[in-house]
Amino acid sequence: MVDVSQHELVPDHTVLDEGALEDVLEEYNIKKTDLPKIKRADPALPDGAEVGDVVRIERNSRTTDTAVVYRLVVE
Repeated sequence: MVDVSQHELVPDHTVLDEGALEDVLEEYNIKKTDLPKIKRADPALPDGAEVGDVVRIERNSRTTDTAVVYRLVVE
């Protein structure tokens, strides 16, 4: 079986620790539940991602070298 998360077109997905999460929420002045959602069954998620975690996704961008987005893992 193919591991989709290792494909070259899938951006890097990283689970945030509590300290980094607090910094992100404070920077954007939002609550964790205000973030866009990503399903736990998404094959691009790292194995350690659990429901309630926040994932940082780094994509290549033509206008800004790297675009960073955050997603809340849901069931």
